[in-house]
Amino acid sequence: MTEQAPINSGYGMRTEAREALGGRKLNGKVAIVTGGYSGLGLETTRALAEAGATVVVPARTPDKAQAALAGIAGVEQAALDLADPASIDAFANGFLASGRKLDILINNAAIMASPLMRDARGYEAQFATNHLGHFQLTARLWPALKAGGRARVVSLSSIGHRISPPDLDDPNFQKSEYHKWVAYGRAKSANALFAVGLDKRGIPHGVRAFAVHPGGIMTDLQRYMPEEEKRAMGWINENGEVDKRFKTPSQGAATSVWCATNAQMDGQGGVYCEDCDIAVAVPADDKGFSGVRPWAIDRALAERLWMLSEQMTGVRFEA
Repeated sequence: MTEQAPINSGYGMRTEAREALGGRKLNGKVAIVTGGYSGLGLETTRALAEAGATVVVPARTPDKAQAALAGIAGVEQAALDLADPASIDAFANGFLASGRKLDILINNAAIMASPLMRDARGYEAQFATNHLGHFQLTARLWPALKAGGRARVVSLSSIGHRISPPDLDDPNFQKSEYHKWVAYGRAKSANALFAVGLDKRGIPHGVRAFAVHPGGIMTDLQRYMPEEEKRAMGWINENGEVDKRFKTPSQGAATSVWCATNAQMDGQGGVYCEDCDIAVAVPADDKGFSGVRPWAIDRALAERLWMLSEQMTGVRFEA
């Protein structure tokens, strides 16, 4: 695991996705971007494809994906519902059957601040979709990731991780009252911890993992938030104008692209990144909107979450 400290990359909050490549060409590379057909996921797909990669975009709504991705060369589509274990297995098996190695996996898709919903297993939807779905997907794709010897996996976290560490004793809110933002915070902390656990397991195979806070971006991710809530949180003003702290989707995609491709991250891994740099580690009680809280990079907690994730999904990574 790399030290959790900035490397002074020279990039920043307003870096665009294409700039974050650092000039690297991706011809012959294969990438998968979940949720890669809307918001910052679409800009991630576009940047990787324009650099020469073949980008596979799995989608829960294939018709919507097809319309959004029309005209982008080098993009393939497939069906995937991260809340459905059978769908995850079907997508992964289809990819593995192609015999290709996987160079880049960006676990980008997410839901945020949703009302209490549960999947078919009874698991709380934000934890199940944002974390467990991607845990299972990555495990199923593990043979293809190892095959190339130099793969990178990007796990989309959020500054929302500061709300709460994961509750490993009550991940599905069966003992406590549901709160949509606490659930989101737990899931995003889990996304960061997944990168810690995965990087540890990936190093012997040349697979490195990163957690990314993309920044605030106004996208379809906010679909469960009414306008009055966005105003109350200062995200938009009375006229509906987005706060200047927010990024464009391309700027939001930049840190994912940087971690997935940039030569500055060769030999790095297991870190939480933001604004195209490794983030500062901050105290647990820090009130700011940047930096990573201790629980999101805690190696012992990452191991406990890993074991719980294996139990909840019934999936193990192949040795």
